[in-house]
Amino acid sequence: MKTLRLTIDGVTVTAREGMSVLEAALEAGIYIPHLCHHPDLKPAGVCRLCLVEIAGRGMTISCKTPVEEGMVVKTESPDIELARRVAVELLIVNHHADCLSCAKDGACKLQEIARYVGIEEERLQRLRRTTRSLPVDSSNPFFLRDPNRCVLCGICVRTCEEIVGASAIDYAFRGYATVISTLGNRPIVQSRCESCGECVARCPVGALVPRQERNPAREVRSVCAYCGVGCGLYLGVRGNQVVRVRGAAESPVNRGRLCVKGRYGHGYIGHPERLTTPLIKRDGRFVEASWDEALDLVAARLAGYRGDQFAALASARCTNEENYLLQKLTRAVMGTHNIDHCARL
Repeated sequence: MKTLRLTIDGVTVTAREGMSVLEAALEAGIYIPHLCHHPDLKPAGVCRLCLVEIAGRGMTISCKTPVEEGMVVKTESPDIELARRVAVELLIVNHHADCLSCAKDGACKLQEIARYVGIEEERLQRLRRTTRSLPVDSSNPFFLRDPNRCVLCGICVRTCEEIVGASAIDYAFRGYATVISTLGNRPIVQSRCESCGECVARCPVGALVPRQERNPAREVRSVCAYCGVGCGLYLGVRGNQVVRVRGAAESPVNRGRLCVKGRYGHGYIGHPERLTTPLIKRDGRFVEASWDEALDLVAARLAGYRGDQFAALASARCTNEENYLLQKLTRAVMGTHNIDHCARL
């Protein structure tokens, strides 16, 4: 791919053709405030915070401006600073700012931008603070929707449309009354939402937060065990308990995306009734055994069956290769076609 050279704040930056000025700057370690941009989504230019000045053009948004050879970009100027400050102040003054009780405290993009821009309390006092208090949508069993913390960046809308393909939410109403809503403004559980949590994972503020997620002490790379796709993920561990799951962006299988089971269905891992060792029935009671002992017992028992005395049921949680081996065992070794799959039943 063709590479281009441009100058950002006096620093020569190399970028790939087709990249935006914002992407080139962030890749080079130059911060430009942004709220509606996400690398997984098409640029929308909604927040207007990524303003830059380009020599010969003037002020423009960097997320939708493609890089060009020899381009000279300034990320700071009095005009840019004023425009950003006003935009951020209007967002904050209409935002429920009880940050310490917010699940996104410390990881909130609005907080990050406010610190960078430098919000002054005196200027905020001159603005009319919001008195609107919208009900929190707690209908979904996995996450909460708080429209009072929403900044209307549209990341959730674009995620649901571009990545998931469900289009369960969109902008609704007009002007000051604009919100992100389902069809008919019904609870999210009554919409086309698949509860995959992709919008929750990308929400830059506390408008979409998981119900029971806690910050982990460490992460362990793993593979989802719910089906044979093999999605890569990271298990967030706290002590000896899995408290969070996020998709592995570097995985070629899912590229960081997860379904509802992969993201939220991890409670079975630490469930007290989960079997962690093989059990063999002796004298009418199940007792723990080693894997070698259990496999030897199964092999010995199977030796007494042939043909239609035997049947196998494959699992959707196994890989294609494992299911292939099971059907070969059923047909070539046990001598029967009595095999079926749980996904078909």
